Amino acid sequence: MPFLFSLLVIALMVGAMVDIIRRDDAQVRFLPKMAWVVIVILLPLIGSLLWFAIGREYSESGLRIPRMRPAARPTAHRPDPRPAPTVDTRSTEQQIADLDREIEEWRLRQEIEKRRRESGDSSSGTADAPR
Repeated sequence: MPFLFSLLVIALMVGAMVDIIRRDDAQVRFLPKMAWVVIVILLPLIGSLLWFAIGREYSESGLRIPRMRPAARPTAHRPDPRPAPTVDTRSTEQQIADLDREIEEWRLRQEIEKRRRESGDSSSGTADAPR
């Protein structure tokens, strides 16, 4: 019985090695191909199972399991739940000017807060005039 188990592990390892070597780099997930080869050689059973479970990318025409079908495309009466990405239409100069204004605003807020702390009047909403 142990001989049969060893034979199955070796067959699984050889199958995983052949699959890793024949796959294109774009079809390998999570690790480079060489890392998968090392994992399968060092840990034949676990490495081979991991390769077939998470390491390779299956094609759409391959394995079909009914509960794992892709979600249905949105129709006209059902809007797409994902919001459209926002597009910034400002020019680079406008963006830089907006950033400069924001930096100046933060600098002024810090200066006001510093003057409030110096005057000792942190409960009031107005800052004292500088001395």
